[in-house]
Amino acid sequence: MGLEENLPSGVLLSTLEGFTNWARSSSLWPATFGLACCAIEMMTTGAGRYDLARFGMEVFRPSPRQADLMIVAGRVSQKMAPVLRQIYDQMVEPKWVISMGVCASSGGMFNNYAIVQGVDHVVPVDMYLPGCPPRPEMLMDAILKLHEKIRHEKIDARTQLLAEAKARRDERDGARLALAEGH
Repeated sequence: MGLEENLPSGVLLSTLEGFTNWARSSSLWPATFGLACCAIEMMTTGAGRYDLARFGMEVFRPSPRQADLMIVAGRVSQKMAPVLRQIYDQMVEPKWVISMGVCASSGGMFNNYAIVQGVDHVVPVDMYLPGCPPRPEMLMDAILKLHEKIRHEKIDARTQLLAEAKARRDERDGARLALAEGH
């Protein structure tokens, strides 16, 4: 005689953390940050042929205040990095980032002073999506893997990770400021 036989039908058992993570993963609202050719593949994924509505992502949000997932698609220039960071800071918590394409993930073939050599220097990245440009199927796979990551994360652990990332960023910014003042 199991627990299922003693419960009335229609009852679902879960932890608060499990239910919260399931709800979060099933209703991601993406804010797009398309910068190069990867953005075309991202727009193709959001269009009618590839049905993102199955994953709770019907609409790409035009405002960062309505979004909790940022998809950075393409190379990020030094000039665009502060704008990217400002949009990320305006997004609601909890928030996640997918780095789409080799240029966003590592600078790609643009190894020069004008391109940020990885968007993780600007914002914390949850999922890296390789390719030049990655296909829409690959973006959908990355979204599904992000769903799994969200479903299994500890709520307090995410807060701690974000605090550590902020401390590292503040330390790096402080070192840059000290270096700039020294010259």
